[in-house]
Amino acid sequence: MSELAVEALDLAPVQAVLAQYVGQGRSALLPVLLEAQAHYGHLPLPVTAEIARALGVPLADVHGVIEFYALLYNEPVGQTVLRVCTDPACALRGGDAVLEAACRLAGVAEGETSPDGAVTVERSPCLGHCNSGVSVNVSSGQPVRNRTYAHVAPDTVADLFAGHGRTTADFWSEDYVGGDLSIVTPLCGRGRRTRLVEYQAVGGMQALRKALTTMTPAAVIEAMHQSDLLGRGGAAFPTWAKWDGAAKALGQPKYFVVNADESEPGTFKDRVLLEGDPCRVLEGAIIGAYAIGASRIYIYIRGEYPLAIERVGAALTELRAAGYLGDNILGSGYSVDVEIRSGAGAYICGEETALFESIEGKRGFPRVKPPFPTTHGLFGKPTAINNVETLAQAPYILIHGPDAFHRLGTAESTGPKLLCVSGDVVRPGLYEIGFGATLRHLIENLAGGVLGGKLQALLVGGAAGAFATPAELDTPITFQGLRAAGLTLGSGAIMVFNDTRDLRDILRRLARFFAHESCGKCYPCQLGTQRQYEVLERLAAGNTLSGDVSRLQDVGWTMTDASLCGLGQTAAAAVFSAMKRWPELFENGNAS
Repeated sequence: MSELAVEALDLAPVQAVLAQYVGQGRSALLPVLLEAQAHYGHLPLPVTAEIARALGVPLADVHGVIEFYALLYNEPVGQTVLRVCTDPACALRGGDAVLEAACRLAGVAEGETSPDGAVTVERSPCLGHCNSGVSVNVSSGQPVRNRTYAHVAPDTVADLFAGHGRTTADFWSEDYVGGDLSIVTPLCGRGRRTRLVEYQAVGGMQALRKALTTMTPAAVIEAMHQSDLLGRGGAAFPTWAKWDGAAKALGQPKYFVVNADESEPGTFKDRVLLEGDPCRVLEGAIIGAYAIGASRIYIYIRGEYPLAIERVGAALTELRAAGYLGDNILGSGYSVDVEIRSGAGAYICGEETALFESIEGKRGFPRVKPPFPTTHGLFGKPTAINNVETLAQAPYILIHGPDAFHRLGTAESTGPKLLCVSGDVVRPGLYEIGFGATLRHLIENLAGGVLGGKLQALLVGGAAGAFATPAELDTPITFQGLRAAGLTLGSGAIMVFNDTRDLRDILRRLARFFAHESCGKCYPCQLGTQRQYEVLERLAAGNTLSGDVSRLQDVGWTMTDASLCGLGQTAAAAVFSAMKRWPELFENGNAS
């Protein structure tokens, strides 16, 4: 920016934004940066200096945060920014061709801005629309508005430049919701947000009413204990144990956090829940907050989910008006409220402690554990944090009881499970099943079978999961059954690949994702993900070097054993799985 432009820059918009966050200090940094960027298009130095001064944050730290998050810019970008997903599910639908078409129309190379400053085109990691790709996220307008479009093809890219296209807000069919059960998802897949009055009409908010008027916090936790509800975000940690630990921890205030930073390729269940039935998730969060004695709830939603952010905000307005949030809820004497925090483009913030750092106005670096969040979580206080799907199951447990919840699954894997099915199937979508159904039932009966060829592989558990072969289709979908087959449930993402697909290319895209999303805090992951990507890029091109297989194994085990958090610890999981099942893929770069 020129000196003249700096002198002429109007700081009134950023000062107006800062006025909304008086007294919050550094914890307001990310929302202030996002709102300021919406006014200015990027974050020029005078604006960041004003933010640093007002919030009491060193300017170097402000710029460190900006450079950490992919959706923040400290240099000018186009008036319209297109982010095209080319991760596996969208790649199968032509993501690379859409990216090339966007670059061609804008007259730019990938990552560049057109000479007239009108358009910037970027390659994006997964946008959470794996069931309706190719997906493209578009930021445009004044102030900047963020939208994600579905089913984009090379010949429809021009519509995005003009602000048109198909979104999940426009067409109900973009999010197909089905399955054997309808416990968590009965109000999803209708193309609009379920209003509070509709949710109440089918029994919604009765679980919260029951908890606040007839149950002690300890009784709520015991009900969760008896249900054996395991976390649905990927780690499968007992929900009751988190709540019990935070409830018993010394220190005030206590916080309850909803982790809605769903960012792993193949996963979109939390988006569907938040866009379709946010009141169910919020009811579960308020119940959890009551159980641990929290005075504040934060719901952290990834920045690439603008529709989810909008609809959760609308639901919160309804809940406050109806007396389900605020002071003395339902006359119970319990008070709590909710604040939405938007992410800014960082997969690592799905890791719970990195998410805390982000809310606190820092780069999303994972913390060393222990101490654990239940005693030293958000702002160093006792905190419980749960995934969106986990919380959406809590109301059912309180109303119908732990025994009924058990009957929906198996003895060890209780309750229903949401599964995100994408890739080469007839009906990509979100499926709700009872634990114990098989992979075959999911793919052949519910999702309509394999599309475009015969089944070659399933990637079970998302980018950090493992590959299954057709021989493993009769594996029961339970934590124990999948583990026995060398697989992992993860958050419930299952990508399907027919026999025309080159798995070396899929591995390359997974490796690029992890290399892009590594936060860089620990060297095993920072360097290991880059080296893994380089080797797999050579493999996909058929240009492997002598010793590349050994390099993959060495790098993979180093990341697995020495990385600080789950990103690095699982970044080689799919690679190891492929090496075990298809060793011929790694021989001199030749496919089987």
